[in-house]
Amino acid sequence: MFEIESNKQAWSKIAQDHYYHFKALLSSGNYQFNQYIQKELGDLSGKEIIHLQCNTGADTLTLAKTAKSVSGVDLVPDNIFFARKLAHDLDVKNVKFIESDIMTLSAIHHEKYDIVFTSEGALGWLPDLNIWANTIRGLLKDDGYLYIFDSHPFFLCFDESKLDKEIFEIKYPYFSKTPDLNTSIGGYACEPKTGVKAYFWMYTVSDIINSLTKAGLHIEYFNEYTENFFDSGNMKASSEKKGLYTYPYNTDQYPMSFSLKASVYPGK
Repeated sequence: MFEIESNKQAWSKIAQDHYYHFKALLSSGNYQFNQYIQKELGDLSGKEIIHLQCNTGADTLTLAKTAKSVSGVDLVPDNIFFARKLAHDLDVKNVKFIESDIMTLSAIHHEKYDIVFTSEGALGWLPDLNIWANTIRGLLKDDGYLYIFDSHPFFLCFDESKLDKEIFEIKYPYFSKTPDLNTSIGGYACEPKTGVKAYFWMYTVSDIINSLTKAGLHIEYFNEYTENFFDSGNMKASSEKKGLYTYPYNTDQYPMSFSLKASVYPGK
């Protein structure tokens, strides 16, 4: 699929920058999950976790601090190289990294896990959420569950350059099935790189929930929040909720992120 190959090339251009950025944060102790993820994941002691779309491994290593073991998966070879280097540099032993497209992971990986974890800007890089959901079901133990924290699709519809002015102009149609083409990538953990072709797929709330239920998973909760995990332009960092951002006016107007927990139906 040409969009996936193009995305691999785009992400490879920022892999080394991400490695240096997150190594500095992890080394200084200044990197942690936001409070929603921390509270909802809870105690990970004894858990075997697989982290899908792990990028260069910062969240994978964060999970590994309290989990029994964590496997990170990413389709970009440079991301996996720097994730392994990050684990080596920080002497984290209970992690391993797998280079694979999520769309084809089930063909090469058959281990089972207590938790499938995915977060913060992951879903839009997937062309087919039904394949994604079936892959997750295949990765879970019978008492396992999926946890997601990602941008709310309602928030993703709007022109991000105008939201700080309370102008709600649709730029990315909610129901569009055609991926949006971007010619730059990065910006949240390094300077943006231009001259790339990066394709991002819109997803709806029903796309997420229906794909998971069709795969045999039970939605335990779907929570919505007025903060997001990145500054999309002139946003305010929360003074009380580290790692989260919002607009000063958005105390109750619209959701910017969501979390979801889905477990295996008994007998499915």
